[in-house]
Amino acid sequence: MAGSLAAEQAVLGSVLIDNAKIDKVHWLEKRDFATAAHMFIWDAVKSLWEQQNAIDIVTITEKLQERKLLEDCGGVLYLAELTEIPTAANCEHYAKIVRKHAVKRRADEIGKAISKAASEDYDTLDDLYSKIEYLAGSLRPEAQGDLVHMADAEDEYFDYLEKEDDLINTGFEKFDDWMGGLGRGWLYVLAARPSVGKTAKMLQMLKGIASQGKGQCLVWSQEMKRPALFNRMMAAPTQIPATKFRLKQLTPQEKAIAREVYQKEFATLPIKIADAKNVTVEEITAAARQAKREDGEIAAIFVDYLGIMDIPEVPGTTRQQQIGKVTKGLKRLAMELDCVVVLLAQMNREGKKSIEPSLEHLRESGDIEQDADVVEFLWVDPGDCKGDGAHVGAKIIQSTIAKGRDIGVNRFRYAFYGAYQYFVDAPKDEIYGY
Repeated sequence: MAGSLAAEQAVLGSVLIDNAKIDKVHWLEKRDFATAAHMFIWDAVKSLWEQQNAIDIVTITEKLQERKLLEDCGGVLYLAELTEIPTAANCEHYAKIVRKHAVKRRADEIGKAISKAASEDYDTLDDLYSKIEYLAGSLRPEAQGDLVHMADAEDEYFDYLEKEDDLINTGFEKFDDWMGGLGRGWLYVLAARPSVGKTAKMLQMLKGIASQGKGQCLVWSQEMKRPALFNRMMAAPTQIPATKFRLKQLTPQEKAIAREVYQKEFATLPIKIADAKNVTVEEITAAARQAKREDGEIAAIFVDYLGIMDIPEVPGTTRQQQIGKVTKGLKRLAMELDCVVVLLAQMNREGKKSIEPSLEHLRESGDIEQDADVVEFLWVDPGDCKGDGAHVGAKIIQSTIAKGRDIGVNRFRYAFYGAYQYFVDAPKDEIYGY
């Protein structure tokens, strides 16, 4: 109990010191607090916040006096004592401690209530099931989204229409023109069979996004070490084939060019790369949260790729359900950090490679396609793979946007220069219409 009370005092003190903290912890409920005094104070805090009034010792004192609860809360002296904390910076952490202890208390109370309910008589087993389900359901936090009548949401909606969306361009011109850019909070799945260029496209998107000043770009590369990624990234801007970087066959002049390009085009970008193998979604989440705390806004998180992440096997669940837990975790992370998560995935080997992919071609596809906001497939059409006069030496890659939440589906056509690991928009093919 001591740890819970200290955390409750720290939350209340943080909000009294810095009003802005309430925006981060408003999800705490009155019942999350263990003592009546703290419940009354938090209820007063929430009331002032909902009315958009200032929150400080004076306003809280007045609110508690109105409710004839000031003395029950320890008076003005106790309110002043609450502000004697080292810092308000850790308010969210304190709030999570409060919620953890509250859930444990409720679980203990509900367990006793279920045990009592089981000893009572019921007309049918369904009545007992309903009672137990009701009790168990009360463990969960109250819903934060209030139901709002459309008549009351008019001003909010038209204010939304006036605000410019914070979309993030990828650097692929035709794609960005059509989509308007990637939305924050999106899970973007980029899928292909091996050797089609999905990592190259990811790296090109990485540079395009990082160049916009929209925030950090974090990369988890599980197949390649950092130097191998750099080899690919350096080829296009230096116009030196990636193979020369990989084999370390650069001339002194080429090394000088590479150094200059690295310093001017990459070292200044907010890109961080981890090349740890078999990462878990929990590890990615923890590292991304830390990166945001230390260096501010995140634009995009890239994970290459889903199939080789560490996905624990849970007895009684299928591989598809385990994959679903990962994709749901990454979608939550995108929403929490207000960024795009770009997740690379493989296609299954079923069906002919020449057939245009669809969502069922995602390996363990069920939850992936459900959680993703956008699914893009890269694939090769044997009837359209030799390029044209404008793209000699390039391989034609088809792009199918098979799912686009709120944006629809589309097709694009790229010329991929493998030596330089670079995609360019290719003209639409008259036969295929894309």
